[in-house]
Amino acid sequence: MADTESVVAASPVSEEDLARAEEFTREPFLHEGEEADQVLAPGSPRRRALEDALAEIDAGRDVPSVEWQREYSLMLGLERLLSQEQPHLADGTELSAHQVDALSGTLAALMASAQAPGRNGNGNGRRNGELSPDQLTELPSAEIELEGDDEIDEDEEPLDWDAEAEAAEAAEDGEEPPPEDPGADRRFWFEHATGAGKTVAALGFIEASRTGGTLILTHRRNLVDQFNGELRDRGYRHRISGPLLDNQGVDRANGAVTVETYQWFVRNAGRISDAYTIVVCDEAHTALGEKTSASIRRWQGPVFIGMTATGALIARHVTDLFPTQTSRFDLAQAARRGVISPLRCVRIPPGVGVRTIAKVPLRRGEVDQDFDQEELAALLDQGPFNAAVADLYRVRFKDLPGIVYAAGVRHAYNVAKAFQDAGMKARGVSGETPKRELARILAAYERGEIDVLVNAQLLAEGWNSHRATVCMHLAPTASKRVYQQRVGRVTRRAPGKEAGIVVDFVHPATTHDDPVVTLHSLLDRDVYRGGAIVVGPVRRGRGRRLRVERRVLPVTPDPDRRAMVFERELWRIAVEHLSWSEQHVWAALAGARVASNNWRRAKAMLHFDQTGELRRRFVITCLQRNRNTQLRLRALQEIAASRDAEAFDEAIDIVGGWSRDERREGVKVLLQALAERSIGRRDQATAWLWRLAEYTREVHEEYAVQRWPETKRLLGLLVNSSGGAHARNARRLVQAARKQDRRLSAALLAAALAHTPEAEEVLRGARTRMARKPSALARELLRNFPKGRRRRGGRRRRRPGGQNSSGNGRKPAEALSPGADGGPDTSEGGKDGEDGVAPQESAAEEEQAPSAG
Repeated sequence: MADTESVVAASPVSEEDLARAEEFTREPFLHEGEEADQVLAPGSPRRRALEDALAEIDAGRDVPSVEWQREYSLMLGLERLLSQEQPHLADGTELSAHQVDALSGTLAALMASAQAPGRNGNGNGRRNGELSPDQLTELPSAEIELEGDDEIDEDEEPLDWDAEAEAAEAAEDGEEPPPEDPGADRRFWFEHATGAGKTVAALGFIEASRTGGTLILTHRRNLVDQFNGELRDRGYRHRISGPLLDNQGVDRANGAVTVETYQWFVRNAGRISDAYTIVVCDEAHTALGEKTSASIRRWQGPVFIGMTATGALIARHVTDLFPTQTSRFDLAQAARRGVISPLRCVRIPPGVGVRTIAKVPLRRGEVDQDFDQEELAALLDQGPFNAAVADLYRVRFKDLPGIVYAAGVRHAYNVAKAFQDAGMKARGVSGETPKRELARILAAYERGEIDVLVNAQLLAEGWNSHRATVCMHLAPTASKRVYQQRVGRVTRRAPGKEAGIVVDFVHPATTHDDPVVTLHSLLDRDVYRGGAIVVGPVRRGRGRRLRVERRVLPVTPDPDRRAMVFERELWRIAVEHLSWSEQHVWAALAGARVASNNWRRAKAMLHFDQTGELRRRFVITCLQRNRNTQLRLRALQEIAASRDAEAFDEAIDIVGGWSRDERREGVKVLLQALAERSIGRRDQATAWLWRLAEYTREVHEEYAVQRWPETKRLLGLLVNSSGGAHARNARRLVQAARKQDRRLSAALLAAALAHTPEAEEVLRGARTRMARKPSALARELLRNFPKGRRRRGGRRRRRPGGQNSSGNGRKPAEALSPGADGGPDTSEGGKDGEDGVAPQESAAEEEQAPSAG
């Protein structure tokens, strides 16, 4: 008998009774460190188990009854197993944290169910604390039966609701009453990622149930052999039993363990022996079929425990059949904790003939929907495509062992033939492959004699191989359940295996709302980076077998999360793969945030732009929102070099809103561009020139006043006049400008400001005549800007006597005063009229004007 010694302490139960019950049930009722008065308190689940066991001993039973085993065997066994410092199986295999979590979650659910009101806890057919019929009929002697306490007929009992009205209302709404499911409170399930050790967790329940039998259901016959192999290797060979029917094995001392298929379970429903007190449903999502789920619901005695890696399905959910979830350890958690291999992903754009996959219809299956396999096979099974896939695998992955999922049996064999023609060790398998041959092929794969297995869906569930490294979804799927089961084939850790590699045949920018499931949509990741680890710890430089791309792409369909990716990964985004609208968004954001050190990088990221619209958006946004003045001037130069008339016109509007100093520098850049190259039509260039001149009116006015003192008086007359006098003064200014050289004439017209339509027309005509050659006018306007100060190479020496190098003894400011070097005098000439009308010009004043040229 197994170790069932208890820690004997002061107990409300005698030591003799405790020993008899432990020998009878093969389970301890007290564990190390426990207080007997607490765990064996009257009404507690363990006390009820003890009392019922003693009652069966007194009744002459040699082994616990089926009712006792169903009620207490698993609960007591889980308490024993979890009381160990490190829970382990019969062969010493220690359970990991998530496996212990599945056991403890089930124990907590069983305890809650046992303590719930209405549960039969003492084996006498009554609820815990319910009075017997004798106690109900006999009242205390001091109590008087009141009038009206007679029993009321069911028809006369008052109701606070109208049952008929509610039924009629529900019928009108089309609602069906929920089906009765009395055994739902004894059906539990846990979700563990593929490769995280669900089988070992299932053996933990077998270790816990020493007296009750265990039935393990799986969906394929080869998995039956696999489970039996695990039972033998883990120390439970003596408990393996064939199928028990018609109450066989109910008097067996140690619980039998049987592994069978769901098909056998449905076929023998109603005849399966009650010796099975626990039913473990492997891949519980496959039990959601109508026949299987109906058979499970009809069998209300045992405790059902479902385990799966894909709890949430598209059409139905595991909780429809197994209401209580006891543990969750999904793919992401398992990879982060290092329980399974990290996963890398690379996306391969499909060929031209495969891009119509979106037109393949979806077909609904028993539990979810997927692409129509016949039409998918007709689309994918093309000789050139199969050869290209084989060449891709040979070049990218070389001799890495992998598994390829094809669309149908014929497609699988054709792809395997293409791999063999490419010089790789590949074999195709399917449901048509004989069992012995399939076993030989899988064994050869484990030995390394075969590197690539090509199948349709045969190896998506249940088959495990630590060698498998590459999972290639040649046939895409719309089912997350199918996709996760496929990926689970490469998640098992092995020596020398750095990470599992998942290959998705989709466009790199495919988002999660696409019908085709990808690794990023399965895990709800925001960013795709080719070859990078999608989930799991990153171990740099440790056997990486795949090149990691530098650039990334947002793949989440959520606009807010995509915006966050743009903010975070702006300079690493592969812009060419974005949609047209998002390319413009990126160009605008890059223009606003570009710095001096990544200007060239930003331009290089737009190398694919054939129309130039993205570059225009980039530089225009840089002009509008970038804070770096030098980069804004650089953007102006880019616009000028592109000779884009529309962008040039928009740039002039933007420059007009800059500060004075920045506006001057921007105007100089634009004028230089108009002087050096032809941009737009001549009428456009003319308008641009005078708009730029208007932005820098003070520069041209300063030059004109310096050259010709009469300028100030003429401009004053123009500004301070109105009505007809304003137009006459505009004509007078134009006539005076005609007599000057081209540079001064351009400066006078640029400095003039009209505020009546007539005067504006006069100035417009003169300016149009002046701008017949836009490039020449641009050069003249450029000459009016002051030259920048030159930096001297050394410090000027002073001569004795305080004279500088000019030898004239004057200060530098005096030496450069107007008239000293032959420059124009800036003194004012004449007074303005009091009423804004200029007095008659004298001949002397006309003579003071400098001659043209």
